[in-house]
Amino acid sequence: MAVIQTRGLSKRYKDTWAVDHLNLQVEQGDIYGFIGQNGAGKSTTLKLLCGLAHPTEGDALIFDRPLGDSIARRRVGALIEQPGLYPDLSGRENLLLYATLLGLDNPARQVEETLKIVGLSAKEKKTVKRYSMGMKQRLGVGLALLGGPDLLLLDEPINGLDPEGIRQMRELLLRLNRERGLTILISSHILGELSKIASRYGILGQGKMIEQLTAEELQQKCTDYLHLKTDQPQKAAALLEQACGLRRWEMRPEGELRIYEPVDTLTVGQILAQAGIAVVELSLHRQDLEGYFLERMGGMKDV
Repeated sequence: MAVIQTRGLSKRYKDTWAVDHLNLQVEQGDIYGFIGQNGAGKSTTLKLLCGLAHPTEGDALIFDRPLGDSIARRRVGALIEQPGLYPDLSGRENLLLYATLLGLDNPARQVEETLKIVGLSAKEKKTVKRYSMGMKQRLGVGLALLGGPDLLLLDEPINGLDPEGIRQMRELLLRLNRERGLTILISSHILGELSKIASRYGILGQGKMIEQLTAEELQQKCTDYLHLKTDQPQKAAALLEQACGLRRWEMRPEGELRIYEPVDTLTVGQILAQAGIAVVELSLHRQDLEGYFLERMGGMKDV
């Protein structure tokens, strides 16, 4: 089931498209990693989805209901940019204030439960201005959890955290997804951390969706490969399929072949030379997560 589905969702500020006809789909139970460089449109997209901004064009469905629908909105919790915390109140007092404003039944009980979920003490008297960055971010997630949402929208929740704060946030999000069944859309530029929790990814560039793929598909794309560039790529591919039994390969622009299975480079070179095919480049390429994302975002102009 699609929890979020956008169709040509767009936001323009004067002559700039912050979000440019975006088609995004988040499935129930996903931890969806939303990736893009600064200014790619991640925060604007999240603001559109939670009603903090209005689209210029296009639309979106949240739980099969249109943007702004009151029933759908009650099922969404959001932490966009910095949490709106009152620095001179304690964490418990902040949550209790928001729970009361939301009109929740038995707000004190919900606050106690929320503090336990995010790993903060209900007895802590310290004011928020004395909290660490990690504590503030977890309290911000706590605000988003008030009311028991089914979907969380989180904008860079680990930005600025130290390693321990990042670990605590990672464990919190995994626990919320696993134990409470929450669907989570999380934007981040810390790719190594995102790869530890995301089940699906969306790569954004200049407001456009470049690619959506599952964690399993990403893992396949981030395997090592043999980079081969020839003057006759089609003929080379057919020849190597027959001679080496290749099955996992792809044709890339400018005559490049990528071979995703173990082959001996010397043998490949000899086979092609004997067939009169000039080898321009032949090398083993190691592809990691960051390299793949940077390559895709760098190729935005070709999309």
